[in-house]
Amino acid sequence: MNGHGVNGYGAYGDDELLSIGAFAARARLSPKALRLYDRLGLLAPAHVDATSGYRYYRPAQTERARLVALLRQLARTLADFLRGRLSGRSSEMDGLDELYGRFVVETVDVPERVVLTETRHTLADELPAWIGASLGRLEAGARECGGVSAAPFVVYHSEVSMESDGPAESCVPVADEAAARAWVAAHGRARSTAVRVEPARRLAYTRIVKAQVAHPQIIAAFEAVERWMAGQGIEPVGPCREVYFADWDAAGPDDAVCDVAFPVGLSGGS
Repeated sequence: MNGHGVNGYGAYGDDELLSIGAFAARARLSPKALRLYDRLGLLAPAHVDATSGYRYYRPAQTERARLVALLRQLARTLADFLRGRLSGRSSEMDGLDELYGRFVVETVDVPERVVLTETRHTLADELPAWIGASLGRLEAGARECGGVSAAPFVVYHSEVSMESDGPAESCVPVADEAAARAWVAAHGRARSTAVRVEPARRLAYTRIVKAQVAHPQIIAAFEAVERWMAGQGIEPVGPCREVYFADWDAAGPDDAVCDVAFPVGLSGGS
C-alpha cells in the first residue's frame, strides 16, 4: 500500500477519499483512463499528494467518471456515424435510436461452478475478436475436462473502451475440476489461463439480441441494469459480465444471444 490509509482509502479534510486504484474499480475504469481524463481536464482528482503525486478521488465523483466515459464513447460513435453519412456509405449506426430503448431487467440464481478462464488487457477495438478466440480456446479445453457445463461468460474487471483496457476475463464452466487444473497446468501459461471456482450468484440481468451486443447499444443495456439496481436500492457485489447462451454464428441479428448482468448477492441470499 502507499501509506495513506488501508484498502485504498485515505483521509483528506472531513471527506473520505479513494486511491486511484480503488476509485477505478468502483467506476469500472482503468487508472490509465482516469489519468487521461485528468490531463484533458474532464475529471480532476479531489486531491493529489504533494510528495508522492498519488491521486485521490471522492466516492461522489463516480457518477461523473462513468458519464465522461459514456459521453466519450458516444462522441466517437457519432463521429463514425457522420463520416459514414457524409461519405455515402450505409451506416452501421442506423439503429442509434435504439440506444436508450426499453430493457426488461430480471434476477436469476446461478450455482457455484468451476470455470476455465483466460484474462487479457484489451481495448474495445480488439475485444470482439479476442472474446470469440478466447472462448473458442477455452471450449476446446473444456472438452478435455468433462465438457462445457453451463453458458460461457465474460467478466469485465474494469471498463473496456478505446481508453480503458480492462482487464476482461473469458470464462467457460466445466464439469471436472481436477481435469481442469491438470489442463491449465499443461496449457495455461501462454495466455494467462487459469481455473477457479465461481461462487453461487444472484444476477440482475437484461437479455439482448445479437444486434445489440455492439457498441453503443450494449452500453444502454448495462445502464438499464444499473438504473434498475439503483431503483431497488441494491449495489452490485462483483464485476459486470456478459453471458453468451446461444450459438453466435447461427444467430441472426434479432435473435437473443446474451445476458448483460451484475452480481447482486449470493444465491438464496440478499
